[in-house]
Amino acid sequence: MLTDNQKNQYHDQGYLVLENGISQQDLARLRASATKIVDNFDIGEHRTVFKTNDHDAGRDDYFFSSGENIHCFLEEDALDENGKLCKPAHLAINKIGHAMHDLDPVFEAFCRLPIFGRVLRDIGYQQPLLWQTMYIFKQPHIGGEVRWHQDASYLISAPASVTGIWVAIEDAHVGNGCLWVQPGGHRSPLREIYQLDPGGCASLTTLDNTPWPSADEAVAVEVAAGSIVIFHDHMPHYSSKNLSRHSRHAFTLHVAENSSEWPDSNWLQRPTLGNFEL
Repeated sequence: MLTDNQKNQYHDQGYLVLENGISQQDLARLRASATKIVDNFDIGEHRTVFKTNDHDAGRDDYFFSSGENIHCFLEEDALDENGKLCKPAHLAINKIGHAMHDLDPVFEAFCRLPIFGRVLRDIGYQQPLLWQTMYIFKQPHIGGEVRWHQDASYLISAPASVTGIWVAIEDAHVGNGCLWVQPGGHRSPLREIYQLDPGGCASLTTLDNTPWPSADEAVAVEVAAGSIVIFHDHMPHYSSKNLSRHSRHAFTLHVAENSSEWPDSNWLQRPTLGNFEL
């Protein structure tokens, strides 16, 4: 599947872009299924906001239980001071997560496309297990940036073995909040860790004071719809606020090697759903 040059690029740079990896028909199916989920979302019952500029202090039971469910999370600017939606529901959702691959047949079928397992094995996986999936809307003119972070801070494995797969459902560019990465940054230390303590409380702890990438170290990953971005769990990445008139839908998968330990300190657990191998 991958050429030797692509394999070398991934291991050297910490990320890899595969253009035209997904058909427009498959993208349309995902969009339609995500729209259906949002249409059935009870905005009156669940009003959990997802944001990252509070150092993840605002997580609640609705968030923690999403590891085995399909839950919708609002943008941080979706509600006014009285708790009412500022925009229609379909423009107020930040993301859907995190067990879409288990509980929605369209997303399950998508995750089983052969391309994902083949690419993962080409970069060294023996038995990749899919732990979480997210559909991210990146709505225009609402919500905030997703700050610089490393996935290994939030999805802990020992040894570290998580890989992110980011699928562009729509074109992603600087104007609508594409990904930014630091090429080679996967060799930098893990800066933070988000863990559950034995009492069930979660907190973000600083491990290393290495600065996040500067503007001249960051590279914008501008890709067309249907592209796939693969990135290492220590790769620093972020996305800015969407200041354009158009959304930037994306679907992400996060996998870990089966032989790698998944500790109880992870916020995301799947005690009843079991393993999902790609």
